Amino acid sequence: MFTTSTLSGDKPAQYAQLAEQAAALVYGERDRIANAANLSALVFNALPDLNWVGFYFFDGTELVVGPFQGLPACIRIPLDKGVCGKAATTRTTQRIDDVHAFPGHIACDSASMSELVVPLVKDGALVGVFDIDSPVPARFSVEDQAGLETIARLFLESMA
Repeated sequence: MFTTSTLSGDKPAQYAQLAEQAAALVYGERDRIANAANLSALVFNALPDLNWVGFYFFDGTELVVGPFQGLPACIRIPLDKGVCGKAATTRTTQRIDDVHAFPGHIACDSASMSELVVPLVKDGALVGVFDIDSPVPARFSVEDQAGLETIARLFLESMA
């Protein structure tokens, strides 16, 4: 059964609690849209200083916006553009302290100052990316990266 509670303790403890909530939220559900929607809402409401949390799915050519929380977003992102495109093509998490200094940054929301994008890869195939934006410069730490990579892994494990 899913329950949500306020996160407490240091960052690793908070991310452990968030991972427990995320695991309970996706437990038994295999639909990627349903799980992406709920995980976006969970993270957006649980963590401070975020202005966008969501998923982009790879359609075989480019990234297409999926479920998210925040202002309306760019609908399609070419793989050679922006932080999301770089995460997708390199298949490595991108933790960017200043998005305006990132070559090729796509400004979907001008309030975004920092960004963390986790590539979603299952069985060697690109599924998409998990994208988190903040209006605070250098918002994301190594601990945030590890915690959000865990949420992304739980999402991938939930897929049929």
